[in-house]
Amino acid sequence: MIPADVPVTIDRDDARRMAAEELAKPEYRAAEPSWFQRALSWLAHRVGELFSAISGVVPGGTLGLLVLLAVVVLVIVVVRLRVGKVARTVRGSREVFEARPRAAAEYRRAAEEAFAAGDIVAAVRERFRALVRGLEERGVLDTRSGRTADEAARDAGARLPAAREELVVAANLFDAVHYGGRPATAEDYARLAALDERVRRERPGVLA
Repeated sequence: MIPADVPVTIDRDDARRMAAEELAKPEYRAAEPSWFQRALSWLAHRVGELFSAISGVVPGGTLGLLVLLAVVVLVIVVVRLRVGKVARTVRGSREVFEARPRAAAEYRRAAEEAFAAGDIVAAVRERFRALVRGLEERGVLDTRSGRTADEAARDAGARLPAAREELVVAANLFDAVHYGGRPATAEDYARLAALDERVRRERPGVLA
């Protein structure tokens, strides 16, 4: 046993070892924050730094940043609602005829009148219906309700292989304009009208 009056000298290594032994005791380790708490603390610190940095360059400081964030959130919500609405519409019914079909000549007349009035969307819609109805009248397509534009293009393309690709393009145009809300152009209508005239002259082959 070392007498109490004898001075004890502890060097640096001994001090480090004694400190490590003390901190290794269970009561100290139980008081340490968990890895999850440390991670949350680190994330909160980084977000705070980012928030402070952005607020320093945005006009109005913190208030300006909050307004900017609110505008961004509003834009995201509006875009998602708009895209979701269009997507739901396009995924819904794509029937060519929503009511009892009329004669192809009536659809063509309605299309020309709409085009003359500047309503290109209606002109495209009615011209595609004229095309499909004309194919039904000629027997290229069987007459049935509920046919979609894609089905009309596929079935007609089997009988008119030379026009197959143009029929698919026309069906996609009809869906995009009538069901998807896409603007139509005069060039769209001219191409569709030319296809309508072309398939009226083509002789169908054997049904594939």
